[in-house]
Amino acid sequence: MSNVSSDLSTLIRQEIALAKAELRETAKNAGKGAGMLGGAGIAGHFVLLFLSIALWAGISSTDLGSAWSAVIVAVIWAIIAAVLAMLGKKNLEQVKGAPHTTETLKEIPDALTPSKETR
Repeated sequence: MSNVSSDLSTLIRQEIALAKAELRETAKNAGKGAGMLGGAGIAGHFVLLFLSIALWAGISSTDLGSAWSAVIVAVIWAIIAAVLAMLGKKNLEQVKGAPHTTETLKEIPDALTPSKETR
């Protein structure tokens, strides 16, 4: 009986260690995705800023060169925002929780029931 208790204790410790490792990896991926989405939000803000400056420059000035240069900068920020948003979404889609822990926890009840051979 003491062997069963010791084995059960070891099994539970191993399951907890597995869960910690999986959740650490999941949190890391979620953090990356959230950071990239945050970057996309900042980049989106710059899109609005530079488009507003371009509109202002286009309306208030007759020099088309400065207005078009502001539009070019805004387009560059729009591309950066799109890339960051796609990468952030991809990282967040990879978040899966703790699949190995879930699978091994399902096996614990089978391990605790006595086999027909020992009866």
